Amino acid sequence: MDVELRHLRAFSRVARLRSFSRAAEELVITQPALSRTVAQLEDRLHVRLLERSSRHVELTETGAEFLAHAERVLAALDEALAVVSHRVTLRLGFSWLLPDPWAQRTVSRFEESTGASVALVRTDDPGQALRQHTVDIALVRGDVALPKGARSVRLADEPRTAVCSEHSALVGRGRLAWSDVRHWPLVVNTVSGTTGPWSWPADQRPERIVETANYDEWLESVAADRGIGIVPEVARRRTRHPALRFVPLTGAPPSPVSLVHLADAPRALIRPFLDAALRTGH
Repeated sequence: MDVELRHLRAFSRVARLRSFSRAAEELVITQPALSRTVAQLEDRLHVRLLERSSRHVELTETGAEFLAHAERVLAALDEALAVVSHRVTLRLGFSWLLPDPWAQRTVSRFEESTGASVALVRTDDPGQALRQHTVDIALVRGDVALPKGARSVRLADEPRTAVCSEHSALVGRGRLAWSDVRHWPLVVNTVSGTTGPWSWPADQRPERIVETANYDEWLESVAADRGIGIVPEVARRRTRHPALRFVPLTGAPPSPVSLVHLADAPRALIRPFLDAALRTGH
């Protein structure tokens, strides 16, 4: 009869709520689409399952009998999916320092609601990891070029701070203006850094750039007084290095934080993870 699970779920929700509008809200679809789905089920079964009026929705005798069988089928399927979900893992890629406590709360909420687990994958280039399918979703900082077909969900904006060596003349200044960064050598992580020459108009860019290829190289180059760095504020709380000093940065634009995934990523995991991430906040 070509009856699909979406037909059973739609009918079951309407039957239990006695309302197409409330069922549509819970299923996150439009009411006309829900009505069409239930009508398709009745057409394929050649029976009337629901009696509809402008104010009420009631089960027919056949509908009540069918509902009991349909819900047993759905319950058995949900039980089977729950068994499998405990063996499913979502790979979350990140280049450095996941936001806290957002990351811990999001992972916990996702795992509790789905039964799946989250594997945290450290990678210097989250975009490349997505393209190579070594991660399913990635936390990306800054305005970076995304892989073709990628979808991005912006989580928040992080304030920036300056960081320098304990031997830098910047330590004695107490603070640094965004417009004055150009006068200092700037150490840049060219792969996953959030601040670089691209962060300023061409005529306002730092006069000297020291390039590094990953976070560890960037960190040690700043510590060795090769130049200063500009990073999100989270680094001040999370980075422990005896040779580094953090200096307040004024007038700096915030650094965006986003979750990025490819269109062909496993939607059964991506959607609930995004839901948990957005509900958790940042």
